[in-house]
Amino acid sequence: MLKRTRIKTKNVHAYLAFTAGLLIIATGAVFAIIHYKSPPSSNDQKLKVVAAENFWGNIVSQIGGDHVDVTSFITDPNTDPHLYESDANDALALSKADIVIKNGLGYDDFMDSLLSVSPSSGHQVISVNNILGISGHNPNPHIWYDVPRIATVADAFEQALVTKDPKNTTSYAANLKKFKSSLQPILDTLETIKTKYPSAPVAYTERVPGYLLTAAGLDVKTPVGFANAVENGNDPSPNDTATMDMLMTTHSVRALLYNAQATSSVTEHVRNLANQASIPVIGVTETLPANEPTYQSWQLDQAKALLSALGK
Repeated sequence: MLKRTRIKTKNVHAYLAFTAGLLIIATGAVFAIIHYKSPPSSNDQKLKVVAAENFWGNIVSQIGGDHVDVTSFITDPNTDPHLYESDANDALALSKADIVIKNGLGYDDFMDSLLSVSPSSGHQVISVNNILGISGHNPNPHIWYDVPRIATVADAFEQALVTKDPKNTTSYAANLKKFKSSLQPILDTLETIKTKYPSAPVAYTERVPGYLLTAAGLDVKTPVGFANAVENGNDPSPNDTATMDMLMTTHSVRALLYNAQATSSVTEHVRNLANQASIPVIGVTETLPANEPTYQSWQLDQAKALLSALGK
């Protein structure tokens, strides 16, 4: 078995009980000192937005600008996001949120556990997979790589902000327009790939960049069973493993896209074979890296790396 497991929530019910106790104590304290009211901080005037993942948080932050205070739960680019363990602080942040954003499709199931017991009924919950109409059996959950459809997601974020804060509609609309325009260099790069390297064969260790490769018109040769097994933390079948090895050793693909954030002995073996065969290896991540200021810069850098690799 691979050493990757999919633990997503840690002692949910225990810390939820703890959080509920904190809220009761806090409420009592408020009534006890009702005669004193401290001046509101600047953050008290902002919409509070909670995003399960930092790339969704980054996008809504760009659209909301100075009018939002965004908290993202999954932020560490050096750890496997499937291993994220939510805690009482997450539950407390969620209870105070005006808007909650989750990816859906089983990627962040811990959010459903938190939301089911959140003491706040006033927040608006946005599930991105519903915005894009993605469902069915075993869909690829890495929908933030579907760059051509991110504008639709941004529209939904802007509408949620306007609903909660109509007085700043003009600001949200201007930020939305700016964000959409900034996606164009990524779309142009994908179109260049599609034109210069139509249906070029590529492989990935798992489905993380799948939507991006589809948008670029590339032909993914990775066995479906191999990618699914790696994604779920299981050992691929001997047949799928042999097929993946052959793709590398016979130089049957132009590039290998490697999930640098969730590695295992299986994926490292494939990467080593690609390096030995002089097949370009492109590291992709599931979380917005600390050195990337925006979602757009992150996706553009990865698209440019893919374009460069195909030209070698």
